[in-house]
Amino acid sequence: MDMTLADDLTISDLKPGFGARIHDIDLPSASDAQIDKVVAAFHRHGAVVVPGQTMTPDDLMRFIGRFGEAEDHTQTRFTLPGYPKIFILSNRVVDGQPIGAHNDGVGWHTDYSYKPEPVMLTMLYAVEVPDEGSDTLLADGCAAWNALSPEKQAELLPLRLHHSYKHFMATRQFGQQQTLSPELEAANPDVEHPLIRTHPADGRKALWPSTGTVTEVIGKPGPEGLALIGELVEFMTSEPFVYRHKWAKGDLLMWDNRCTLHTGTLYDDTKYFRTMHRLWVKGDKPY
Repeated sequence: MDMTLADDLTISDLKPGFGARIHDIDLPSASDAQIDKVVAAFHRHGAVVVPGQTMTPDDLMRFIGRFGEAEDHTQTRFTLPGYPKIFILSNRVVDGQPIGAHNDGVGWHTDYSYKPEPVMLTMLYAVEVPDEGSDTLLADGCAAWNALSPEKQAELLPLRLHHSYKHFMATRQFGQQQTLSPELEAANPDVEHPLIRTHPADGRKALWPSTGTVTEVIGKPGPEGLALIGELVEFMTSEPFVYRHKWAKGDLLMWDNRCTLHTGTLYDDTKYFRTMHRLWVKGDKPY
């Protein structure tokens, strides 16, 4: 395993040129200065895995606070009691009621792409994991962009995408389809974002399509534009650009929504339980 020492953290790549696995740190007892080195690694590498953690909700809130301001969740039903910024993903049912959202996040996307300021960071903390299945896949938008020809880059650079939460909720394949209430629709108006996003940390460019929320490519309306998005998502999510995270209890995985796509994968929910805590950090307007 290729290890490097970066500012006193022992780091290895998640895959060549993408992501950072951080070794030998105990986050609940780490100092703010040590955690800030994890933050710096996150901004550089697109994703960070910190394995083997035992985190209380207060530990999670302290840790996420070093990255920025925790974001609220669109769906509030499954937040952890007393911790509105911690969302539960689970197939457990207690007293006849589900305790979390199940199969949420299956399908390649980037979180809150339907908001004017999508979330910067998504963090998942593994409370209980199945013996098989439920992997999380991350696609590296910077590597995908860099792999395109200069001609293709020039064609894509000016394009913008129309994103719609209303469309996403009415058509999604996993999770419950729903027609938005007037209140939810008013709170989530359609937005436009660039197809190629610039990372504010260092100016690197990333291919930044999404599935589910995109209704139109501005400048390439109709089926032609949507076919292009499908083609780009297929390219970006092909094997050379994808990291597959196989979960262990206590894993903490964070990815940078400004330069990646992600998807969950299914598992045998008749045989296994899976419970994750999800936290988001507020982002800025894509450019």
